[in-house]
Amino acid sequence: MGRTRPGDAGAKVLKAASALFYRDGIHAVGVDTVAAEAGVTKAALYGNFGSKSRLVVAYLRDRDRRWQEEIDAITIAHAGPRERVLAVFDAYEAWLSADGYRGCAFLNATSEFPDPADPVREVVRHHKTALHGYLRAQLQRAEPQRADVLADELMLLLEGAAVTSVVAQNAQPFRTAKRLARTLL
Repeated sequence: MGRTRPGDAGAKVLKAASALFYRDGIHAVGVDTVAAEAGVTKAALYGNFGSKSRLVVAYLRDRDRRWQEEIDAITIAHAGPRERVLAVFDAYEAWLSADGYRGCAFLNATSEFPDPADPVREVVRHHKTALHGYLRAQLQRAEPQRADVLADELMLLLEGAAVTSVVAQNAQPFRTAKRLARTLL
């Protein structure tokens, strides 16, 4: 194994962990596997993250950051709030299609970490709450009287499409959900 320059190990570990955790599941992947895939020592992994639990939190936070960038990139082209909301369905489809329909990393993590007090669950709550908040903010501009209810309904459509697309292994559930969302709006 080649030597890792200072500062590189954390990025390498996070990149390897992201791919492995998403593809194989968090509990199925040990730190030995992550370190080997990253080309670093376990000491470097622990030196950067302290524990597997903190690595999992970092993985989800990084995924959340990348998701926010994806949402911004897709919705920026749409001026109106309704169009921005509908573009979120496109973002979900593009995001999960690119990942081979392995599902929502946040929902997957929730199933692996059942304790609501676990820090992993806090990251998941933050991610889902932020998405709900984005929808609600857009809807507040278009349908202020119904913004809260519509945001709840759209979240159900998005999450249901995410789960159903994994079962179906295709994007059709997102198209159906977007069509339903259009009728709600």
